[in-house]
Amino acid sequence: MKYTRQDIIELLLKSYVAYYDITDYGAERKPLRALCEYYEHAEKYMVSKKVSLWAADSEEFIYLFDVPRLTPETFENCKKTAYEDGMDRLHIGPGHMYSYITPIIVCDTCDEEAVKALKKCHIYKSFHFSLHGWMDFHAAAVIGDSDRIESNRAGRSTAKILKKVLYSKK
Repeated sequence: MKYTRQDIIELLLKSYVAYYDITDYGAERKPLRALCEYYEHAEKYMVSKKVSLWAADSEEFIYLFDVPRLTPETFENCKKTAYEDGMDRLHIGPGHMYSYITPIIVCDTCDEEAVKALKKCHIYKSFHFSLHGWMDFHAAAVIGDSDRIESNRAGRSTAKILKKVLYSKK
């Protein structure tokens, strides 16, 4: 059974709704279909909450793109949109541990040059020599006509999750 782009997007949104705050743009901001935001705060304190030993904040922003055909130009546009918007959303400062910006591009077909550009994509930033955490860019593409999932090196964990969500029920 092959999934359509809409089926893939609906399955992903249904699986993310329990963990992420989702903003579904529909057709408003084509090709961006949805933004999924996740925030976590962990803290260890002694005796009372006034005596904090440590605190760590982490966040992830998943940008779900709906594209009929993935070309190198389309990939660059999606990458730029996710990176710029994601960097604006980061809360950098003391206590920030890490942030992930993750564009997931759902397409019917894909040019091999776009897959090469996706796999070579590497964006990593550390803030104040990692004292205020870091940001990593996890990029992935779900290619509907061939049931392929491609990712960059940092996005391997994202690709594993996508495979589990989409293809473990077959």
